Amino acid sequence: MGKQHDLHTDLHHRINHCLSAGWGSHQSGWVGQMKPTEIIGDCHLYLGDCREILPHLPKVDLVLTDPPYGINYGKMMKGKGDGSGGLDKNRWKDYGDFNWDSDRPTKETLLSVIDSGKVSIVWGGNYFADILPPSMRWLVWDKCQSFSLADFEMAWSSENKAARIFRYSRPEALRDGREHPTQKPIALMEWCINLAPKNTSTVADPFAGSGTTGVACANMGKTFYGIEREPKYFDIAVRRIEAAYAQARLFA
Repeated sequence: MGKQHDLHTDLHHRINHCLSAGWGSHQSGWVGQMKPTEIIGDCHLYLGDCREILPHLPKVDLVLTDPPYGINYGKMMKGKGDGSGGLDKNRWKDYGDFNWDSDRPTKETLLSVIDSGKVSIVWGGNYFADILPPSMRWLVWDKCQSFSLADFEMAWSSENKAARIFRYSRPEALRDGREHPTQKPIALMEWCINLAPKNTSTVADPFAGSGTTGVACANMGKTFYGIEREPKYFDIAVRRIEAAYAQARLFA
């Protein structure tokens, strides 16, 4: 345990040194009291660009991520909502972020992401079908109802195993609280982790968003490495993961 702690401490020191030296294109976003890295239990969060941070992290058992799709989803949400910061009747909401989904990751970036894990699961994999290699295993989140938004979402998996479907309704998903435009349910991320090989103990999400993968890892006792370049969502991820650990201690 002490050796593992020393390795993690050294890792954070090296990354923080690079960040403080001006490493990366998003340094101007690090404002106020927010730190470039946070350690919460076994969850390690990095504020920055995954292209620069990922090469410094150890290879993990599972990459579980949901990259930007490049469909201008942020602009689609502009002006939506109930007028008071909540969702409208179609579950749409203006999050105030209009350009985060204007471009998708390049082929080089996406392939480096999936190569950083022994197994990889990429939500929105249908938006990267021209990049990702063929696979037997596609995962489907069936939202159990039909209206203006998608009836289901798809994930690509690197495993050559049978495809699987997770049925979980929109009302159930909304119980988590919606803090990111493409936020996935905690239960969905836990399901994905359970589909991975039984010895999976380390998980990474290079596009961490509001930290749902990290919350799932905190709930399941997994070591997590999350990278998020937007300070707003990094802060939300820290808060949500801290709350998950606090909840676990409450019922310990």
